[in-house]
Amino acid sequence: MPSGAAAYDVIPVKPVGIKEGAIQPGDRLYIRVLNEPDLTSEQYWVDGGGKVQMPLAGELDASGRTIGELREEITERLAARYIRDPQVAISIVEHNKSSVTVEGQVQKAGRFEASPGMTLLGALALAQSTTKDAKLDEVVVFREVNGERLVARFHLGYIRAGRAPDPQIVAGDVVVVGRSAVKGTWHDILQAAPLFNAFYVFRNL
Repeated sequence: MPSGAAAYDVIPVKPVGIKEGAIQPGDRLYIRVLNEPDLTSEQYWVDGGGKVQMPLAGELDASGRTIGELREEITERLAARYIRDPQVAISIVEHNKSSVTVEGQVQKAGRFEASPGMTLLGALALAQSTTKDAKLDEVVVFREVNGERLVARFHLGYIRAGRAPDPQIVAGDVVVVGRSAVKGTWHDILQAAPLFNAFYVFRNL
C-alpha cells in the first residue's frame, strides 16, 4: 500500500482528472438560450450516467466537464441546424449532495456530505476526530477513478504538524483510521484495572 510521498501520487493534494467546478451526476443546471423560452429552463438534471437531455441539442455528456465546455457544445449543436448565432448561458443551480464515508478509530463513524475543497483533516473533523486508540500513521483513503480502485496510506500526525500536505477528499472517498495495537491493549488494561483491583481485594479478605 503506497505511503509517505508515494501516497500523494495516488491520492494527490489536488485530485487528478477532476476539474475544479466540474459538473457532476445529480447536479441541476440552468440553461438559458436567448430569445428561446422553450429551451430555457432551470430543471436540466444530470443523470446518474452523467448525461443531460436538452431539446434540439439532444443527449450531452455533462459530468466531469466545465460549464464553458458544455456551453460550447450546446452552442455548436444548436447553430448547426436550428438557431442562428445562439447565445447560451449555463449555471449550476444545485450541486449533488454527495458523501464521503469515515470509518475506524474515530469518535463518530458515518457518511457525511462532501463539501467542495474538503481535505482529510476536514473529513475527520466531521467524524469528531480520532479516538485515543487511533494509529495516526495508518489513515487509509480509498477512491475509485474511472472504474479503478485506488488506495493510499497517510500519516495523520505529520499532516496535523504541517510536515506533510493535507490531501483533498472528494465525493465517494472512504477514509479508514487504523487501530494501534499498543494503545488499544493499554487502554483495555486501564479499563479493566478496577476489576483487577476488586479481585485483589476480594482475595485478601
